[in-house]
Amino acid sequence: MIEFVLDGRSKVNTYMQLVQQVKQALRVGLIEPGDQLPKVRDVAQSLAINPNTVLKAYRELELEGLAEGRPGVGTFVRRTLAGPSLGNQAELREDLVAWLGKAQVAGLAHEDVVALIDTTIRATLTEGPRHQEDA
Repeated sequence: MIEFVLDGRSKVNTYMQLVQQVKQALRVGLIEPGDQLPKVRDVAQSLAINPNTVLKAYRELELEGLAEGRPGVGTFVRRTLAGPSLGNQAELREDLVAWLGKAQVAGLAHEDVVALIDTTIRATLTEGPRHQEDA
């Protein structure tokens, strides 16, 4: 089951942070069609937010066709966002965990890691796809 975490420094609305986290979990296969999302009351209590904020996030997921509410039962995932690359993600995650360990040893703070990853992604996407022989 997904556990939500809020970034109080983020400029992204609270409900959108929840939506983004569900989408990320769907992309990496942490949650799948048929899985139940945490109960609104439980999320609101654990994050100390208004239940209406959680409801708004779940409604957004319903509008996008990713979830469906079942009255008296809960909210369930309808479809996945995981692509055909899902099978490769385990090995890539291991590599990333090792890299993050190196970054921590090198003294990079969380914000430094995020900045390095974001700028590298932007630069890489601007350059276009790289071929294996270029890597």
